[in-house]
Amino acid sequence: MADRDDVCVLLPAYNEAETIESVVEGFHGAGFDNVLVVDGGSTDDTYELAEAAGARVVEQSGDGKGQAIREAVERYIDAPYVLMADADETYRAEEADRMLEPIFEGRAEHVIGDRFADMRPGAMTRLNQVGNRVINGAFSLIHGHDYADILSGYRAFTRESFLRLSLSAEGFGIETEMAVECVKYGVRTAVVPITYLPRPDESETNLRPVRDGGLILVTLYRMAKTNNPLFYFGSVGFSTIAMGAILGVYVLYEWFVRGIPHEIIATVGGIAIVLGIQLLMFGVLSDMIVTVNREQTQQLENIANRLNDRNDGHSQSESEAPATTENRRN
Repeated sequence: MADRDDVCVLLPAYNEAETIESVVEGFHGAGFDNVLVVDGGSTDDTYELAEAAGARVVEQSGDGKGQAIREAVERYIDAPYVLMADADETYRAEEADRMLEPIFEGRAEHVIGDRFADMRPGAMTRLNQVGNRVINGAFSLIHGHDYADILSGYRAFTRESFLRLSLSAEGFGIETEMAVECVKYGVRTAVVPITYLPRPDESETNLRPVRDGGLILVTLYRMAKTNNPLFYFGSVGFSTIAMGAILGVYVLYEWFVRGIPHEIIATVGGIAIVLGIQLLMFGVLSDMIVTVNREQTQQLENIANRLNDRNDGHSQSESEAPATTENRRN
């Protein structure tokens, strides 16, 4: 049975000197001895304070939260389970067991903490709340799953499932990318309610809502190309057809009412409609390919699991055989 000794608490940090000590000590107090802080080149005392609090501290080789997380899991973490949180005191270490429970019980490989379940006053500005709702709605529409809070920084996951994901985001888009990749690769994902606390007054956020929110929406749409190609190409196709139809209506109106022909505009409108139809057809074909690929991947995983179970059974039988023979001799 897995326990806290099998968990590494991962804390990406950049200029979090005001809070890093209490966050590390909080997880130590909750029974987690393995705490890894990945420092993104802080200009304050984050590195020294985290080390003094008893954490293992490494400095990331690149920039951005996403790069820090990927580097940590791939290079510095050997534990089978990872509990990821922000270093700004917005998440409660006391809720770590709640985050890990679905994984320990085998119900999930990836767990997302839902901040909206218990968001304390002042924890998130009204603008950020609206932006989060829009992004979560877009994720649900584009990728067909409702994970409640895909931007949450409080995550628990198996190291093996993380390494299956194809991640490339450098900054705050890493949470969005992880959610999309979980859908794409069929990673069993659970959502649990958590408490979201306001940042201490002395702690400054590294998040830029408008810019980062825009990048996240672009990431959601871009990743639909391989996860939901029917939506990706279909949306472009319908937009192109609509543009062609509007041009066509304009040309017809000018011709019937004013007697003015617009051959060039009519040609452009016709080309737009044909292009849009081709994009729709391409989206349908791509969606069929993706569906078949997922089914084949699932079948291969099932075969691999059955082979592993069979090998484990043979190994157990072989280990018991000598003992049985010895008992007969006695």
